[in-house]
Amino acid sequence: MIFQGDAFSVSMIDDEIAEMKFDLVGESVNKFTKNAILELKKACEAAKADKNIKALVLTSGKDGFVVGADITEFLGMFAQPEEQLVADIISTNEIFSALEDLPFPTVSAVNGIALGGGCEVVLCTDFRVMSEDAKIGLPEVKLGIFPGFGGTVRLSRLIGADNAIEWICTGSEKKSDAALKDGVADAVVKKDQLFSAAVQMAKDAANGQLDFQSVRSRKKGTLQLNNIESMMSFETAKGFVAGKAGKHYPAPVEAIKTIQKHATVERDMALAIEAKGFAKMAKTSVAENLIGLFLKDQQLKKVAKDFDKKAADVNKAAVLGAGIMGGGIAYQSAYKGTPILMKDINEDGLQLGLKEASKLLSKQVDRKKITVSEMAEKLCAIRPTLAEGELNTVDVVVEAVVENIDVKKRVLAHTESLLKENAVLASNTSTISISEMATALKNPEKFCGMHFFNPVHRMPLVEVIRGEKTSEETIATVVAYAKKLGKTPIVVNDCPGFLVNRILFPYFGGFNMLVRDGVDFQRIDKVMEKFGWPMGPAYLLDVVGLDTGIHAQEVMSEGFPDRMKPDYEIPMKAIFDAKRYGQKTDAGFYKYELDKKGKQKKIADDSVYDMLSSFQTSKIEISDEEIIERMMIPLCLETVRCLEDGIVNTAAEADMGLVYGIGFPPFRGGALKYIDDLGVSNFIVSAEKYSSLGALYKPTEKLKLMANNNETFFK
Repeated sequence: MIFQGDAFSVSMIDDEIAEMKFDLVGESVNKFTKNAILELKKACEAAKADKNIKALVLTSGKDGFVVGADITEFLGMFAQPEEQLVADIISTNEIFSALEDLPFPTVSAVNGIALGGGCEVVLCTDFRVMSEDAKIGLPEVKLGIFPGFGGTVRLSRLIGADNAIEWICTGSEKKSDAALKDGVADAVVKKDQLFSAAVQMAKDAANGQLDFQSVRSRKKGTLQLNNIESMMSFETAKGFVAGKAGKHYPAPVEAIKTIQKHATVERDMALAIEAKGFAKMAKTSVAENLIGLFLKDQQLKKVAKDFDKKAADVNKAAVLGAGIMGGGIAYQSAYKGTPILMKDINEDGLQLGLKEASKLLSKQVDRKKITVSEMAEKLCAIRPTLAEGELNTVDVVVEAVVENIDVKKRVLAHTESLLKENAVLASNTSTISISEMATALKNPEKFCGMHFFNPVHRMPLVEVIRGEKTSEETIATVVAYAKKLGKTPIVVNDCPGFLVNRILFPYFGGFNMLVRDGVDFQRIDKVMEKFGWPMGPAYLLDVVGLDTGIHAQEVMSEGFPDRMKPDYEIPMKAIFDAKRYGQKTDAGFYKYELDKKGKQKKIADDSVYDMLSSFQTSKIEISDEEIIERMMIPLCLETVRCLEDGIVNTAAEADMGLVYGIGFPPFRGGALKYIDDLGVSNFIVSAEKYSSLGALYKPTEKLKLMANNNETFFK
């Protein structure tokens, strides 16, 4: 043994070839912690000092290669002064460069995912062999930063600026065949041949059959572009990427600027330029919030995992009520490997559900995610039926019939009588009380809510709602099923609207009051989209459906009359009364027509202003900032109330529910993080400016106490 540490070891494979193995003790995956990086330095020093080594193979002792840097260390590291952060990054790069500068050829044997720092360490070696199932990539832009361990420098010189920009700015994982095509991988082999292939490549390089020095020289030199090529490549890319990323996500464009800056200098100076650009992005609130979301997501996964011990196996499911929603649930279940019955009371409903599932599977074929034969197999996992006989074979039933409590109670009570003893019953309701529906059941402990968001295949969140009598085993089983569907489950307690809709409707309340006060709804949409929402409130109501919105508003008004029952006639009712229900009727606040691709296109409709005129009681002058305040304060305060009321257990779950459920702008971190960033005291001052608008704008006493004590939701 040449070197042995807690992360890295160096040993001889034979008389000439050494293996440097990354196998982080006590962890299921390899990641670059601070200590692991320091050990890499020691491992390189030991390898360099051993005169017997003629070549070296970098391997992993885990099922994957390296998942990247330890993101749990980021926020603490990024909190340092910018100059110190730059110095730390440069120090780390000196260690990575030491691997690149070893006095003999090096080969990486990539046996699984190599992301972020895992990709960057691979780029330090002279050659790269990947197993067929391996993936590699630089996803840092998804965290509001870009590669800082030499990724922008080495990748651009290895595969060219255009390819490197695409890799870095999309942040996508690349399969081994794509990596081979672009020139990141030098060979792709079957997994059981990976080690031997890498060793053979190392021997070929040591024997002079492969020119490792020319590869090394290219990576350490300047980017080979003349002035015209440079201008065409970088300026075109900056414009295109800026349009795709949007102004709220500066990291992709900053990555291009950084590559452009270091294109004309050699490695060490280029790495210093990269470090400065990286630190600039690391100090932004966008990076802080996106990294925070990543850590919150990890926290959610841990909470969900804690339910595993109490969960029953779900080997077969059923959905009651086909149609678009039922078809979406059936598709998701079958696509992720759990066979499902799709039960309806009429053939038309079944055909609609099957059509929806088939359409979604066809899109996966078009995207080359699955083959035609795999599509057929997954479609066969959906069993449409009008009969009830097979319901006694399923482990979980998801009721997705019409949003009417009497209908749901009848369907649930009858279905319960058909199920096997240990089966669990869940309702895909968006507003109706789980505890109230459970009164129709003999075994309410085996019943809970399972609220999917539309469209099911795209929205990552599932609310698992605990009723007054729901057992922990039932919750655990439905959480486990949601995870099998590839969803992020958040367990919430029962109340009108549960978590997400309860928070969303005060936001709509702010919108209705603005329109009542004469503010142009299209202007409100534009301001809130500029703020970062994927769509403004009027457009969102059209997508949700005005009929659904009115029904939910009635439920929320009854549940929280002190603040959610308006003392005026809400403007969106004018649109509803005109039987304009949104996209589903091709008209709501906007008109909708199909574009050339067959997608609904939003079009302004001036006739809407006439419909709204009788609902508008004034016409105020208001700034964009005031529009944002009047929209966001009710939403944020309701999030605070949900946390205080115990509807959700943690601030992290509340914020992630909004990001995953209604598209809260991720770069802002969530509603409670947004309050933190504004400052709790400042937020309360803003809210109190609008006290005349009613209880939606009234801060809670606990929030005021937080302000007095200088407390925050997140440390």
